[in-house]
Amino acid sequence: MANPIATFETSLGNFTVELFQDQMPLTAGNFITLAKSGFYDGLHFHRVIKNFMIQFGCPYSKDPNSSRAGTGGPPHGDIKDEFTAKLSNEPMTLSMANTGRPNSGGSQFFINTVHNSFLDWFSPGASRHPVFGKVIDGQDVVKKIEMTPTTDDRPNTPVQVIKITVA
Repeated sequence: MANPIATFETSLGNFTVELFQDQMPLTAGNFITLAKSGFYDGLHFHRVIKNFMIQFGCPYSKDPNSSRAGTGGPPHGDIKDEFTAKLSNEPMTLSMANTGRPNSGGSQFFINTVHNSFLDWFSPGASRHPVFGKVIDGQDVVKKIEMTPTTDDRPNTPVQVIKITVA
């Protein structure tokens, strides 16, 4: 069975992601449940850092100017860390964001725009971010989001995810 595909319709264009449900069933499944429920629709990228990553998935980012954007999680609470598949934080991979504490991932994730191997859960160091998908089409849109002018890592012109469709 093929892995699910998620299409992100954004204010800057569309991109498509393969979700690694075969290797990361808990993390990918959490994303799929949230996406299919409409949780992500209307949210904004709340953290954009050139030559690093773009972050998304905070419910408070529905208002792109909210001071709480980046601090929220899913309605069902956090998920258990899934440290199973040794997938590196390579460019265009989706990785679970967390607070740094164990089992603190939830709805927020980031797309690596460069190779951030220091974030691999299996690398030495404190950061432990499991990869659960990869952008397979529309990488130019991800790069466009990455290049959006920011102030304090927040896009000056909000970048909205209008809808995520999972097939």
